[in-house]
Amino acid sequence: MTEAPDPADSTAPRLVLPPEEQALADAVREIERHVATGGWDGPVRVFALVETARALETDPSLASQLPAEVVAAARRDPRHLTSVEQEDLPPADDIESLLGALTWPPTVDGAAIVLERVVLPPAAEATMPADPDAALAYLLGHPDRQDVRMAVAAMRDGRAWCAVRTRANDADDAVGQGRDVVPGLIDAVRATLS
Repeated sequence: MTEAPDPADSTAPRLVLPPEEQALADAVREIERHVATGGWDGPVRVFALVETARALETDPSLASQLPAEVVAAARRDPRHLTSVEQEDLPPADDIESLLGALTWPPTVDGAAIVLERVVLPPAAEATMPADPDAALAYLLGHPDRQDVRMAVAAMRDGRAWCAVRTRANDADDAVGQGRDVVPGLIDAVRATLS
């Protein structure tokens, strides 16, 4: 993968990908930037992904509801994806339960989730206390902790893309991206599409 300037944002690098992956990477980057505008310490957010051109063909009236640049992008690239944020998510105690409760109709081509986590280097994790309350205090007080925001998407055809932003490097041009950056979360999102 090589980088080329993103015409929408000249400060952010854009990966040059095979055409079948570019639309997904663009959608994940757009979702992550959208969530980032709300700042840190936000809730888990879930998005349906639909092929914009197919949605417009099925319902031409959508053209008047979507921004003109989205309609134009869909006309240029039939793989262009539109994300639709899901509201009123089912109550869940953890991410696994939330994702386990989600199902998508056949008109949805993929799904994405955005969530924040605190991570530690492996050596610090090895000395974390077993007691949940003590572990939380240890995690929140550790000097090497990193707050990260992960945006992970998967498509019904198996494609996946991830974007990860750290609070310490909170800039659009410092977001890490890749196909399999968060493999466990990719698998969990894929399972919602089965």
